[in-house]
Amino acid sequence: RLRHWTQLLANFSAMASCNSVWDIPGIKAGVVTGDVAWSILEFAKAKKFAIPAFNVTSSSTIVAVLEAAKKINSPIMIQFSQGGAQFMAGKTLDNGDHAASILGSVAGARLVRAIAPSYGVPVILHSDHCSKKLLPWFDGMLEADEAYFKAFGEPLFSSHMLDLSEEPDEENIAICKKYLERMKKINQILEMEIGITGGVEDGVDNSGVSKDKLYSTPADVYKVHEALSPISEKFTIAAAFGNVHGAYKPGNVKLRPELLVEYQKFAAEKTGKEKPLFLVFHGGSGSEMSEIEAAIDAGAVKMNVDTDTQWAYWEGVLKYYKEKEAYLQGPLGNPEGEDKPNKSYYDPRKWLREAEGSMVTRVANQCKILRNMDKCAK
Repeated sequence: RLRHWTQLLANFSAMASCNSVWDIPGIKAGVVTGDVAWSILEFAKAKKFAIPAFNVTSSSTIVAVLEAAKKINSPIMIQFSQGGAQFMAGKTLDNGDHAASILGSVAGARLVRAIAPSYGVPVILHSDHCSKKLLPWFDGMLEADEAYFKAFGEPLFSSHMLDLSEEPDEENIAICKKYLERMKKINQILEMEIGITGGVEDGVDNSGVSKDKLYSTPADVYKVHEALSPISEKFTIAAAFGNVHGAYKPGNVKLRPELLVEYQKFAAEKTGKEKPLFLVFHGGSGSEMSEIEAAIDAGAVKMNVDTDTQWAYWEGVLKYYKEKEAYLQGPLGNPEGEDKPNKSYYDPRKWLREAEGSMVTRVANQCKILRNMDKCAK
């Protein structure tokens, strides 16, 4: 264990001395996995910024995230939820045993891998919340990862998330241990959740959960670290500090980012290592800027973003329709004449591009909020 902690401290010191993501050994444009992906999280922790993870549902939303990453010249995370992956494959496909969700996840991951290198930034490819009832989906993705590893020496995805926070803590941790042992063989990162993120997200409704479940204790969080660290260093913890999924006005979500500091202090006392935890921030909509900054300073290296980019994508279409409404009432006829064609206005490439542009702006803004700007500067 001493050798383990000595190596972790050396890795953290090395990341602190890096000035750019490009200083990380083995770094490349496109999807990164294993030691390289983990080094990006170490770099983020050392430099006190967080990498936003954006949920995607289509080639269009994937392109929007990648375009924004290129624009702000920084690494990015792209993630698929079970429902988003099903949509990616097609809503009419049979999703028995989560077959369509598995297909959509694998197809989406391969699309990201195909086009991401052309955008010139590193990409961490991730899957979002997987509850106990969705484990067949998780298993299907892992099988694809293992097949990809056998063929190419790395997993298809960089990381996956298990969200077993609705289960008793002992069961949650035990299942995470089992999967991390499997994922270690392909050098893959696991994200897990302890405590519950409130609200509603992608069909998961935690709006009525007991308030005490919204706040993890330092002992709860350390139990995770104690159980998983002997297996692999490559895990992150989404600990609950009042997080709620959904759209809220700033100030309406009662976050307690000071808890993250307590988690780190408790773990530091146990391990003898400063800030040993890699923390994840879920349910950030409606958070005050000061709360986000406090979370990053306490060691949050990833923040999930979905609700805000969903609105941004729709708002791009909405604004376009309002601006061009007179040209969008039929194939023919507009203010320029009743026989004038409107094809150039209703072509999906036109209004979907407006959606993408709006989402690009929101993604870039989120990166700025999380201090994830120009991290790929050479």
